[in-house]
Amino acid sequence: MAVATILIVDDEPTNLSLLMHLLRPDYQVRAANSGESALRAAAGEPRPDLVLLDVMMPGMDGYTALWRLRANPATAEIPVIFLTALVDDLDEERGLQLGAADYISKPIKPTVLLARVRVQLEAKQARDWMKDQNVILEAEVARRMVENDLTQQVTIRALAHLAETRDPETGNHILRTQGYVLQLAHGLREHPRFAATLDERYIDLLARSAPLHDIGKVGIPDYVLLKPGKLTAEEWAIMQTHARLGSDAIEEAERDIEMPLPFLAVAKEIAHWHHEKWDGSGYPDRLAGESIPIAARLMALADVFDAVISARAYKPAPSFAETRDIIAAGRGVHFDPDICDAFLGGLDDFVAIATRYQEEA
Repeated sequence: MAVATILIVDDEPTNLSLLMHLLRPDYQVRAANSGESALRAAAGEPRPDLVLLDVMMPGMDGYTALWRLRANPATAEIPVIFLTALVDDLDEERGLQLGAADYISKPIKPTVLLARVRVQLEAKQARDWMKDQNVILEAEVARRMVENDLTQQVTIRALAHLAETRDPETGNHILRTQGYVLQLAHGLREHPRFAATLDERYIDLLARSAPLHDIGKVGIPDYVLLKPGKLTAEEWAIMQTHARLGSDAIEEAERDIEMPLPFLAVAKEIAHWHHEKWDGSGYPDRLAGESIPIAARLMALADVFDAVISARAYKPAPSFAETRDIIAAGRGVHFDPDICDAFLGGLDDFVAIATRYQEEA
């Protein structure tokens, strides 16, 4: 264990000599003969583990020096024992109120001094140990939080890719739609209709949840999901069930955990209702207007935009200008008018996302 460093502060050379004689056998001792020099020494290296501070000194007295030590973050936690010939209880009370750890009256009694020094150093050692343990614990908690966060994101992405593998035409669809949803959410943060919901926390939940919007496709038979041509009415009815299958799967997962996770609640809303339409003609529940959750309304536009711009075996990809007109035609019919306006007003940003995650040749 390192030898403790003690700073003694007294304007009387005789007192400094006595204190150094008493303390040097067991401690590393430094000395200062004024309040000003004490402040410099206390802030220097090696930082003292304890300060023995005379109260009555010319210029800066001990009370002022203590106040200055406490005001400096570098010295604020160094314990200070006052040394004084004053015997008034009010003087002692004043020192303790300023943050002194102890008060020793002059003339110094060696056994009393050494005992109180030892007590203060042991207390400081215990505090330092606890602080180190807290730092270690906080670092471990932070590391585990990051690890858990990454695990959650990887798991979500893995599940989303699992659904994506059932539909080989989608490619980077989950990356693009996640980007679109975030772009829309950030663009609507200050809008009166959305500001109360779209805070940073909710937008983070959207980012985590968006990739799960089509997770229900894992439950759609191949002859429907992979059919190259137009679906029959019966097949279309089967395809529509992917919305409920997705939200049901997330709800089943929720039952296996002890506490609700907000991102799963948002994920269920997106999976279940991202095919609803503003005018009530969507599926699976024919919700309309404000009854459609905000998360699902955002995903509805993101999903349709990506579907329109993507080339398929049965259609070429239209230009972005043509796509803009298609989305604009859905304002107030398929899409929430304000969400549609946010998209149309920031089209270049959505084009940039689409370009960044375009399909490989």
